[in-house]
Amino acid sequence: MNAPHPIERRFGQLRWLWLTALVIAADQATKAMVVSNLQLFERRDWLPMLGVMHVHNLGAAFSFLNDAGGWQRYLFLGLAIVVSGGIVVWLLRMKGRVSWMLPAGLAMIAGGALGNALDRVARGFVVDFIDVHWFEVYHFYAFNLADTAITIGAALLVLDTMLEANRPGGAAAP
Repeated sequence: MNAPHPIERRFGQLRWLWLTALVIAADQATKAMVVSNLQLFERRDWLPMLGVMHVHNLGAAFSFLNDAGGWQRYLFLGLAIVVSGGIVVWLLRMKGRVSWMLPAGLAMIAGGALGNALDRVARGFVVDFIDVHWFEVYHFYAFNLADTAITIGAALLVLDTMLEANRPGGAAAP
């Protein structure tokens, strides 16, 4: 195995924070477009099963704790800061050669968490707008790009873990 580059030895995988910044920027830009172009609860369909609907979420995924009375805002804000800080430390300490999936997944999770945290600070709630539905019969909970980044990031972590077991010297190696 090749020795890590001197910059990598010092800064680990922090170079992946560009992806965190990209997720935050894209998330905030799309939310700003929705807020400026749609009234609250206004919906526009793009495809038979996909549209945009402006909604506010005081809770977390699937409107978890949406009706909790306000304290959940600080809980989720604190959680986002702690998780994102932990991810930065993890990336900093990540030395040597690693699959791109691990740092990319972590960077996406941090970007999504911080994108929603910015909403909580600036607005007191998270703007959700992606509306996946089955005609008018079933609507999935609305979500946003930050939520999408968290989901893709988590999937990359799971995939990296599964593939690590099959790599030479991975978890499955004797």
